[in-house]
Amino acid sequence: MNMRLYHMPSEPQGFTLDRLRCAVAKIDPARISPLEQQGGGLRFRVPALDSLLQGGLGRGALHEVTPAGPLELGAAFGFAVAIAALAAADGRHVLLIETDFGVLEGGSPYGLGLDRFGLSLDRVLMMRLAHPRDVLWAFEEALKCPALAAIVAELPEAGATADPVATRRLSLAAQAGGGFGLLLRHRASPLPTAAMTRWRVAAALSQGDRYGGLGRTAFDLCLNRNRRGRCGRVIACWNHDEQCFVPEALSLGMAATARDRSDRAPLRHTA
Repeated sequence: MNMRLYHMPSEPQGFTLDRLRCAVAKIDPARISPLEQQGGGLRFRVPALDSLLQGGLGRGALHEVTPAGPLELGAAFGFAVAIAALAAADGRHVLLIETDFGVLEGGSPYGLGLDRFGLSLDRVLMMRLAHPRDVLWAFEEALKCPALAAIVAELPEAGATADPVATRRLSLAAQAGGGFGLLLRHRASPLPTAAMTRWRVAAALSQGDRYGGLGRTAFDLCLNRNRRGRCGRVIACWNHDEQCFVPEALSLGMAATARDRSDRAPLRHTA
C-alpha cells in the first residue's frame, strides 16, 4: 500500500485562532466570552501593558492579584482598586469583600484613598465575612450580577480555599455577569488556577515633583500568567488627577521650566 505525505501550508497564528473562534461560536455562542463578543478589553493606556494583554484586560473573567512580598499588600490592593475604578467609569458600583482576619492583617479600605483612585464611597459596597469559604460563595454570586462593574475579594494567607475547582466556578460566574473578578490573595499560592491572568505586584520607585512633593503612585507589575498572550514585567504609574494609568516615563518629574517668563527676560534700558 502506497502512502503519500502531503505538506499542509502553515497559517498565521491569528488567522487560525479566528477560524477556531468562529467555529466554536457556530456550535455554541454562549461559549464565547464577553471579551470576544465586545471585541476588546479594559485598556490601561500603557502601550507595553496593553500589548501583553493583546488589547486590554479581559472582561467577564477572573483575575488574580498577589503581593510580591509581605510588605507589598498595599500595592497589590491599590492595583486591584485601580482596575475596579477604571471598570466602574460607566457609573456602576464596585463590591469589596473582606474577611475579619484579613482586616486585622492588612487593614480596611480608606475613604480618601479610594477617592484618589476615582471611587467615591457612594459607589463602593463593602462586605465583611468571617470565613474564606463564605467569601468565595459571596464572590461567586456577586460575579453573576451585571450591575457590578468589578468585585474585589480578599483572601488571607495564600487563600487555599480558592483551589482549581473554586476558581473555575468563579470564572464561569464572571463570564455570566460580564464584569471583572479580582481575587486578591495575601500570599502567593502554588496551586494552579483557572484565572485569565495572575499578577504579582510591588511598589515601584516614584520620583517626586520639582517642589518636593509626593510623586505618582507607581506599580511594579509582573504578569506571571496570561491566557491571551505573553507574560512580562511592566512599570506603570497612576495619575491621580486624570485617574488613569500612565507609562513610567510620563511620571518622572514635571514639564521643563518655561524660558519665556517675564521675570527671566533680559533688562533693557530705554531712553
